[in-house]
Amino acid sequence: MPKTDLKVDWATHEATRHACVHYHYSKSVPVPPLLKVGAWECGKFIGVVVFSRGASSNLLKPYGLSQTEGCELTRIALTKHTTPVTRVMRFAVRLLMEKCPSLRLVVSFADPHQGHHGGVYQAGNWLYVGDTAPAKEFWHNGRRYHSRQISAKGWNIQQGAKRKTLRPSDCQIIETPGKHRYLLPLDKRMARQVEPLRKPYPKRVGSGDSDTPGSQPGKGGAIPTPALQIPEAAG
Repeated sequence: MPKTDLKVDWATHEATRHACVHYHYSKSVPVPPLLKVGAWECGKFIGVVVFSRGASSNLLKPYGLSQTEGCELTRIALTKHTTPVTRVMRFAVRLLMEKCPSLRLVVSFADPHQGHHGGVYQAGNWLYVGDTAPAKEFWHNGRRYHSRQISAKGWNIQQGAKRKTLRPSDCQIIETPGKHRYLLPLDKRMARQVEPLRKPYPKRVGSGDSDTPGSQPGKGGAIPTPALQIPEAAG
């Protein structure tokens, strides 16, 4: 397949919100702080890849890292496009590494409850390291909320500020299976550290294999793209 004219650059908050609300099943923007990478195909905006600290403060502890040494890829929100998703992700990760050279690991999850098995991560040669524990999803007016956005009191503290939340009684609560966990080491020392954790890739379930709509061309990164050149860690 010939390569399509692709531009990947930092995205505005407005563009990120549009992509997450219209192109992603969660219909929501992750909790900040965020690094938002936009993608344009032949001059047309096709969506974003979003990195953040993730929903759990323990995200990086299993790998001996602090919160400043890694991040979570929390959204791949793309509309119809031709470029393989893995190519968009690869350039997004390069921008991330340029912006945050101290990062050593990216973690991401594929949700089998949404018919995803992580095909885009498999095509990008990420490591599959097993599943998370089963969880609960909270839905309100067609939008999914993370558990930390739900409180019996109707408020909680986020980033040092008191914020209004939904109550469990406001939501439809859905029991979900564990999510598939994938790792992308950003330096060779981290790659050697996590390699023993590698497990066989889970197989496709349902019709979708990425966070993007299943009907789009190039869905799920079915066409692998070259892996990142991983530098040695300093020290």
